[in-house]
Amino acid sequence: MGTPARSAADLTEQLLAAVAQFIGPVPSAFDRAVRAVPRHLFLPAVIWLRDGEGGYRPCDRAAAPGEWLSAAYSDAPLVTQLTDKVPTSSASMPSMVLRMLALADLDREAAGLRVLELGAGTGFNAALLCHLCDDQAVATVELDPTLAAEAERNLKAVGHAPKVVRGDAGAGWPAGAPYKRIIATFSVDRLPSAWLEQTEPGGRIVTPWNSAWCSGYGTLVLTTTPDGGGEGRFHDFASFMPMRELVPSATAPADNGGPPEPRHVTSSALSPWAVAGGNLNAEFHVGLTVPGAWFAWDASGEHAPARLDVADDTGPSWATVDYDGQHADRFTVTQAGPRRLWDEITAAHTRWESLGRPSVDQYGLTVDTAGAHTVWVIQSDGTREPASPERHGHSPAAAPLPG
Repeated sequence: MGTPARSAADLTEQLLAAVAQFIGPVPSAFDRAVRAVPRHLFLPAVIWLRDGEGGYRPCDRAAAPGEWLSAAYSDAPLVTQLTDKVPTSSASMPSMVLRMLALADLDREAAGLRVLELGAGTGFNAALLCHLCDDQAVATVELDPTLAAEAERNLKAVGHAPKVVRGDAGAGWPAGAPYKRIIATFSVDRLPSAWLEQTEPGGRIVTPWNSAWCSGYGTLVLTTTPDGGGEGRFHDFASFMPMRELVPSATAPADNGGPPEPRHVTSSALSPWAVAGGNLNAEFHVGLTVPGAWFAWDASGEHAPARLDVADDTGPSWATVDYDGQHADRFTVTQAGPRRLWDEITAAHTRWESLGRPSVDQYGLTVDTAGAHTVWVIQSDGTREPASPERHGHSPAAAPLPG
């Protein structure tokens, strides 16, 4: 593509050095794969880089070849598709890609290991998989037909020909099952049953995780069991997925023509910053144990000096938590709808505190044959505790996940 081989090779060395700073020594299998799969060959002529103002600016290979090539070999995610100023596809951060491959146990001999990738993107990850496992052993599914065609072209350009399937990645690809490994390149908030069905017993599923409350943080590694279920642990690194698009303000529900929804006004000692102020461990716990709840900060001053809006992703329930600008030990809470969302969040935070403020990598998930998801926490003595206290008629061992 007009790029001097030596320049790409030099930048690959720099990339591997940057990756090593994040994940430690790069396994020899990964080192060989990265050298054999030039990242710049899997990027479009125009990529979008952060503009320093919260948005993105285009970087055109023809107009700025040096900047474009340096970005191609940076250990950073690169936006490859922008729709209405919102990223809709990206080339993942190389260190994150390799960490996920390591979680899939592909950093050792993997030739012939049957792998299904979900979300082909530009094809870079699929090319690494081909190098590690052989072309015939790799299939990749992509919903966007334009991206699927681009991935296929890019893979062919570097001499790889895995099976590229255009379809819904949530349904997997049953025609190629069973698989030893399934690797998703996007976040889910519940494990699709098709993935479990298509992974052979003892196989491994690796997927980024999200929730309505804590978007794109945590990665699940789950091993399938002979009965069709699975069990695994979460790992504490983010998926760098695009931010979720929040629905209109929770304080102004649509008028359905009926009587106004009763509003319950109380006070709370729980600070909204404790559950929505950037403590990702606390936010991860709330996301796992308070299904469908999301939040947005309102700093306009229209209602209070600072307000946390909370709403149910799938229902009419909502809550607001107001800070009056003076008292940090008591907050005014307004709730409406069939769920008392702030009460649920308070109970979740209390449970997180009682569990010793666990970090993401202390959480685990069991999925039974009926598809029920059970979240638990590993304590310092090795015992398991349910992540959620009993509520809504569910037992502690059956805390539902969002989705």
